[in-house]
Amino acid sequence: MKIFHEIYSNYFRIAREILKHREITKEQKNRIITEMGFSETALYIPDDLWGLLRKSVTGKYIPVIKKEPVTVLTEIQKRWIRAIADSPEIKLFLEKHTIDALKKKLSDVQPLYRESDFRYTDRFSNGDNFSDSEYQENFRKIIKAIKEHEIIEIVFRSRKNKKLTGVYVPLKIQYSPKNSRFRILVYSVEKERTNVINIGRITEIKGTGRRYREEVSAERYFVEHKSKEPVTVRINTGISTTERFFMEFAPYEKRTEYDSETGICIVQLWYDRQDETELLIRLLSYGATIEILSPEDFRKKAIERIEKQYQLLINN
Repeated sequence: MKIFHEIYSNYFRIAREILKHREITKEQKNRIITEMGFSETALYIPDDLWGLLRKSVTGKYIPVIKKEPVTVLTEIQKRWIRAIADSPEIKLFLEKHTIDALKKKLSDVQPLYRESDFRYTDRFSNGDNFSDSEYQENFRKIIKAIKEHEIIEIVFRSRKNKKLTGVYVPLKIQYSPKNSRFRILVYSVEKERTNVINIGRITEIKGTGRRYREEVSAERYFVEHKSKEPVTVRINTGISTTERFFMEFAPYEKRTEYDSETGICIVQLWYDRQDETELLIRLLSYGATIEILSPEDFRKKAIERIEKQYQLLINN
């Protein structure tokens, strides 16, 4: 049985959305592709949607199918939902009664996997405690403040365990797979600059009841901490690796060149300088399916890490 199948891919989601329209212009179709996909997705989706659209005399596209596509949950999907219902992270996004109701609904479904099935070799073991009730409460307060553009007071510990307090506008929550930690990108109202705070270091969040009226962009932080030059990567294999790559690195600023004759894709990634090690580890997880081309210093670090792993392998 296939766990990963093309019918679950982003291309099929986009195709379903397009086929919901009884007729659609090229501009509308491209807008759906842009909004639901990545900047590169249009390279792989033909105008006729793999023969599912025909062009009318008016220039619009009409689906060849008679009924709107129906999305149903497969057994694999149910098993995946049942599995994530047991994950520690889900407690941050759903209330306990919702999780319990979900488990009851899927009580006869075997989880696709369990947390005990995984052994992480590229992740620190001292990640955030997602099951901690105080952590969960702070996480939800942050989400609420982001949605409502609320100014909040945050009390947290610095890396040197010094107690700090500040008034911030929360902009965005980020997750670090390497550290297994969530962090929040904030704008300091007092210092008028962006910063990052690890949610695990927060001891208290107080609402101020005030809204920040001026426009504050999360991109401002990235511009201030952006790498001077991008990491250039060559994706050597087919569309499945390319899709996985673009899905994983969707939040990154990037530039892409695709050679339809060779099937090789060249990608430039700009990144937050403090996340360089994490980016390196994530790229190395692709093995021989990609090659890091530049910058030379970054490529050298990748080679050194691979050599160390090889020495550990042959010496054990």
